[in-house]
Amino acid sequence: MTDIPDRVPTTCPSCSPDLETVHEVLTTSEGGGTVTVRCSECGHVHKVQPESEPEVTLDVVVSQEGESFTANVTVPAEEELEVGDEFILETDEVLSTVRVTSLELGEQRRREEADAEDVETVWSREVDNVAVNVTVHPQDGSRDDSRSITVYVPGDYEFEVGAVESFGDDEFEIDAVVVRDDASGYRRDRFDVEGDVAFAKDLKRVYAYDETTSAWSAW
Repeated sequence: MTDIPDRVPTTCPSCSPDLETVHEVLTTSEGGGTVTVRCSECGHVHKVQPESEPEVTLDVVVSQEGESFTANVTVPAEEELEVGDEFILETDEVLSTVRVTSLELGEQRRREEADAEDVETVWSREVDNVAVNVTVHPQDGSRDDSRSITVYVPGDYEFEVGAVESFGDDEFEIDAVVVRDDASGYRRDRFDVEGDVAFAKDLKRVYAYDETTSAWSAW
């Protein structure tokens, strides 16, 4: 059951049996079954049974670096879920922040948004720590000898167009970034103007030019 606020609206058997009035919460019984309240209109003290919000338990499939696992989450039945939403998933095995990538209703129907009570499976991916794909072009601009690398960073790590990044033996200058379909708050899906910034958890791919001190070699 959710936490009880300091004041609640409820009927008063003394002065207002049909209409709700504001009541001050005095005590809550062990286990949260009943609440002792005092009417702000007449001061009458009595007990009430707080209404519990209907909840549903959903299957959550989490994608994590090419693999996936299934967990469960309990949410209010009327809560609206939407692609791009992030929430903390806590199980016996893992505690991580995940982002909704798809909502599956009955008969394998997919929606961008839906009430929790209508959803069967929430498809998601972990965004605490992410793998970012980077296409590195040689300094001469040739695309024939481009190579792909993967860097692992926290989800809130910022990639900035024009900045030089170093990961192990790789050093490159960012030329452009492409954001994912489930990323929100961006004006477009590709950014290539110096100073443009995007979070690692939002990126589909980074394009860059090689800046390593050693001579370029293809393999």
